[in-house]
Amino acid sequence: AVIPLSNVEALWERLSADEQATIHQQLEEIQKRDWKTLTVDEKKAAYYVAFGPHGPRAPIDPPGSVPKIVLGVAGLLATAGALFYGIRASAPAPPKTINKEWEEATNERARELKINPISGVSSEGYSGPGYVTHK
Repeated sequence: AVIPLSNVEALWERLSADEQATIHQQLEEIQKRDWKTLTVDEKKAAYYVAFGPHGPRAPIDPPGSVPKIVLGVAGLLATAGALFYGIRASAPAPPKTINKEWEEATNERARELKINPISGVSSEGYSGPGYVTHK
């Protein structure tokens, strides 16, 4: 059965697998002829069957899904930000050992005990910060 090739784009999704195979075979036979003799409808049908947005080349997301994706991602980022700042707000205060005075006292104690005398705080001519991380 010969299926008309005009408007294959509109009919393709509604055709059965057998009808699609028939059209494919028809187009294979048509394409063996000189391309200058093919009609515009035959060329369009051949292109659509070979490269059209059907089967594995069908769009993954239906039209209009981009705003939903953008809003979903924005909502997840807002939720993550709120969760982060909520946890930070309810965290306990930092320990008393995290301040500049305590870290300088740790440097002095390390010098008294001669900790790391080769390249550390107790070495000759050492000019690094040692245990001080606060400015």
